[in-house]
Amino acid sequence: MDGTTPMNPLIAPEAGHRGAAQTALSVNLNKVALLRNTRHLGIPSVTRAATLVLEAGADGITLHPRPDERHIRAHDVDDLAALLQSWPQVEFNIEGNPLHNLMDCVRRVRPHQATFVPDTVGQFTSDHGWNLPADANTLRPLIAECHALGVRVSLFMDPQPEAMAHARAIGADRVELYTEAYASAYGTPQEAEVRARYTAAAQAALAVGLEVNAGHDLNRDNLTAFLQHVPGVLEVSIGHALIADALELGYSETVRAYQRCIRAAFAPEGLA
Repeated sequence: MDGTTPMNPLIAPEAGHRGAAQTALSVNLNKVALLRNTRHLGIPSVTRAATLVLEAGADGITLHPRPDERHIRAHDVDDLAALLQSWPQVEFNIEGNPLHNLMDCVRRVRPHQATFVPDTVGQFTSDHGWNLPADANTLRPLIAECHALGVRVSLFMDPQPEAMAHARAIGADRVELYTEAYASAYGTPQEAEVRARYTAAAQAALAVGLEVNAGHDLNRDNLTAFLQHVPGVLEVSIGHALIADALELGYSETVRAYQRCIRAAFAPEGLA
């Protein structure tokens, strides 16, 4: 990744100019595919959506292909991999259960990052992290295979500080903190207490040499506060809220709004 941006006059000034200390925004396109799949017309286009969010300044693309293909389909993974050849500075993250169809995708397109998520085949949405050390023997060889393919591995984890050393011990490069509990508590009397668990988990991860991602139900309201209080978050993966916002604001303005939320978290006090 050389940090260059395709020469396109429609590309937002934000694209390719993320500060080194800031958090990357990876846009999950599952809900675009979900809407497309309700008809047989191929619209809305997942690749067109990817192009628009990247032109607006998104730092990455996330896909979560499930075995039943209710949203992202196998060809979407291939189509996005081909598209991103023209965006060398953009990170491609594919998430899912490595015991189902995720590893087929990883072997085929070799994304920058594979995020292992312990969901079941018919699960409505991801709702818990890996159980470590109980899942260690299952995950260790799959992590090693990803590394052999040149793919970074992030484990989807609940905010449990004691589990971070186990994640590092089996070879994980990053953890993605599952943020639904924080999102649910945001704006309630429990917010500070819940958020503190994420702060502690991130600190524990960093202490053992893990890098930190985060995602699930983060939105324009709660994102800035999360990043202000949880250290070292390199990437947030946001799909449902971002695509819902895009229905009202459009892809471009929505991505810019989320990037403003991220920049606000890193702005000097009083300048956000």
